[in-house]
Amino acid sequence: MKFLSVIVLLFVLPVCLFSQERQYSTTNREAIKYYSLAMEDIDNHAYDEAFDLLYKAVGEDSSFVEAHSELGDMNRLMRRHQEAVIQYRKVIALSPDFSRAVYLKIGQEEISIAQYESALIHLQKYLAYPDIQTQTAFLAKKLIEDCTFSIDAIQHPVPFKPVNMGPNINTANDEYYPMETADESELIFTRKINNNEDFYKSMKVNGVWQPATYLSDKINTPDHNEGAQSITQDGRFLFFSGCNRPDGMGSCDIFIAQKSGDDWVKPFNLGPPVNTPGWESQPSISADGRTLYFTSNRRGGYGGYDIWKSRLTDKGWGEPENLGPNINTSFDEQSPFIHPDDSTLYFCSNGWPGLGGMDLFVSRLSKDGKWQKPVNLGYPINTSGDERGISLTAQGNYAFYSSDNIEGGYGGFDIYTFELPESVRPHLVTYVKGKVSDAKTLQPLEAAVEIIDLQKNEPVYQDYSDPNQGEFLATLTSGKNYGLNISKSGYLFYSQNFSLAGYGSKDPYNITVLLQPIEIGNKVILTNIFFDTNKFDLKPESLAELQKLVDFLSLNPSIKIEISGHTDNVGNDQLNQTLSENRAKAVYQFLIDSKIDPSRLQYKGYGKTQPIETNDTDEGRAKNRRTEFKIIAK
Repeated sequence: MKFLSVIVLLFVLPVCLFSQERQYSTTNREAIKYYSLAMEDIDNHAYDEAFDLLYKAVGEDSSFVEAHSELGDMNRLMRRHQEAVIQYRKVIALSPDFSRAVYLKIGQEEISIAQYESALIHLQKYLAYPDIQTQTAFLAKKLIEDCTFSIDAIQHPVPFKPVNMGPNINTANDEYYPMETADESELIFTRKINNNEDFYKSMKVNGVWQPATYLSDKINTPDHNEGAQSITQDGRFLFFSGCNRPDGMGSCDIFIAQKSGDDWVKPFNLGPPVNTPGWESQPSISADGRTLYFTSNRRGGYGGYDIWKSRLTDKGWGEPENLGPNINTSFDEQSPFIHPDDSTLYFCSNGWPGLGGMDLFVSRLSKDGKWQKPVNLGYPINTSGDERGISLTAQGNYAFYSSDNIEGGYGGFDIYTFELPESVRPHLVTYVKGKVSDAKTLQPLEAAVEIIDLQKNEPVYQDYSDPNQGEFLATLTSGKNYGLNISKSGYLFYSQNFSLAGYGSKDPYNITVLLQPIEIGNKVILTNIFFDTNKFDLKPESLAELQKLVDFLSLNPSIKIEISGHTDNVGNDQLNQTLSENRAKAVYQFLIDSKIDPSRLQYKGYGKTQPIETNDTDEGRAKNRRTEFKIIAK
């Protein structure tokens, strides 16, 4: 149900039907003359002249109900909410039943200036009239929900102390849509100068944001607007909105640009099915870079603007999916921000109960994969005005947003940061930072990096290390166990597992990876192959690692390997020997079942005879209990 256009027609644009024979609430000829001339000016869109004439009309007769009503409508159209309320109140005082529509209009305007108790009375009065149109009754009930929510929210405020980010970020121009990288070292935002939107960036040095600089001539253009951006956690890819560009499909499209050294390459349009001849904007990319959330007014939605998502497949971006009625309403939902925990979504809406205008909300993904009904971030984070565009640090304890109604700003919209209330924070995450190099030359390598949630046996991060620095950065939810696989043509793949259970440090979890060239005698410890104690049945968590080994052998068909099993020194030597051989054989059998030629494979158990760490500690013994493979021919 799309009511906004109907509402505009019924309650914003003034109705200009009158005749010379019409009976007015005044008999003052001068007042009627000014009023009639004002109606002509309104028809001709000469609004300033109409205002002067209407004020002259009520100056001649302060009880002229029609003139006060028209002044209310005119001020409402010009978003002069306080003056509109004054005029509508005069109409009600002079003639309570002059027009039922006045009660709906004044209710909307009183919400705009946070006079919720009065608005509630007027809206309930409107609904008390018989035979109200379905569309306007729906709107009135929705506004009553807003009033009820707002009265309670003001009585139960949430902690909120916004801090202006200062003159290195904010200027007399508008700054908005701030977005920070996971390591909190870089902030990219939109700045509007002379109606042109461009990107700027600021780097944090010793905890201080440096003076913002122009992002790039490759992305910013002098003739078109670029804004509403989302940056990947490692800062290497920028998704953004570009409007009315020559390579666009509609009024606004979503583009992507990749960082190259200290600059960016020329962006390209994501194309269909993400972009359409409609309006696509405000992208937000998930931590793994494979799900894109965005705003669109495309067909098939619930309201004017809805939030959609598209998943990256082997064939490109998939057909967008609407996030459904637990997120989208018959009104507008915009500015999605998916937190790096991939299960907490922030956005703005004027459809869910709020304090007026666009409010900020949070929704969480339930265990069944559905978004829960959103929660308003509360007062005074939200106000009777518009709050749009929130983003969070990877840690989730601080948020960024822009506002033009906080005292002490630099002019227009400024960017602020504030500590987010505990109740609306996302799940705790941290980020893993690694560097991949050649084991012999120590030169950085561009390699495929995959991080797997071992419990779900699903990849949560898939990307390539930077070709110049060999670095990668992945944001991961704390409290889980992960497997890491890194591969590159001509090298043995790297296998590691690590636990973020209880890891709550703001510092990254650092990993240094040295890839071994494919040479006879080189080994790989298969750290993500798991067995129960004293057993040799492969556990389900081993499947991703085993498949990685199958892929490696398939890509290198001339290689032959020996699979070896190893134990610690605890227990009977003969039992350990047998256990290690059976575990190696289990991997051997899996590879044969996966169509790897048995002539390329050998297996052997070494028991306790080849320790790589001391057997005097629990940690050392755990490392000695392992499965490996070794290149024996190539």
